[in-house]
Amino acid sequence: MNVFTATVMMTFRWIVRDRVLHAILAVALFMILLVPALSTFSMRQVQELSITLSLSTISFVLLMVTLLLGASSVWREIERRYVSSVLTLPASRAVFLLGRFCGIAGFIALCGVLLGLAAAVIIIISSTQYPSEVPIHWQKIALALLADILKYILLASVAIFFSALSTSFYFPFFSTIAIYLAGSGSQEVYEYATGQFGKEFNQLSVVILKIVYYVIPNFAAFDLKVQAIYGIPSLPSGLFLTFIYSFIYSAILLTGAAIIFTRRQFP
Repeated sequence: MNVFTATVMMTFRWIVRDRVLHAILAVALFMILLVPALSTFSMRQVQELSITLSLSTISFVLLMVTLLLGASSVWREIERRYVSSVLTLPASRAVFLLGRFCGIAGFIALCGVLLGLAAAVIIIISSTQYPSEVPIHWQKIALALLADILKYILLASVAIFFSALSTSFYFPFFSTIAIYLAGSGSQEVYEYATGQFGKEFNQLSVVILKIVYYVIPNFAAFDLKVQAIYGIPSLPSGLFLTFIYSFIYSAILLTGAAIIFTRRQFP
């Protein structure tokens, strides 16, 4: 077994044994089970509301899982002095960091699939209570779930990047939250600044906003909930570019994290 595979397996074991994640997943399951009851408050759109609540719950849980795992990925190993033993192995630090990321990404994908299956059962139950004239678009729901998984894998690469910079847990945790909030609203800010109302802004401010828009990840591009709820068609080319964007951006961040982590000095 090489170092990369061992790191991925070790990451899975660490995640499975984490009691905080057990609590988060238990709360997530409880929230999904509440969806049929909460959906009845909308007598006309029970099915649509159940899909909205299910996808929103999954997105929120994946966000919590990503933040906790990504921010503590390197910090925990430094605290346990595991990094010191890794440095003596015949493998680079980049391999260790990539194995850590792949383990976290695999767990995020696994959580998304399992929660998605549970949500599918809940959506079917909710839709039978008050049948809707609009059919359930399972393919678009699956596509929205896949986009969410890729979004949080991208966010995990952001957390890994900040973790490679600092030995603290708080810096990567809050920095990742800041990037997530900025990336989630950057599209609206960009459209506002470059639109008709943006003509009143200082040109320097508009240029800075454009630079920030292109530098930080655009998480709004991965939000396909409206298409999943109402069956709105999406352009295949746009979806393909979004998925390619996530892979390229993650690769850039991981490359930068590997370079920084390789040059760091550990006690």
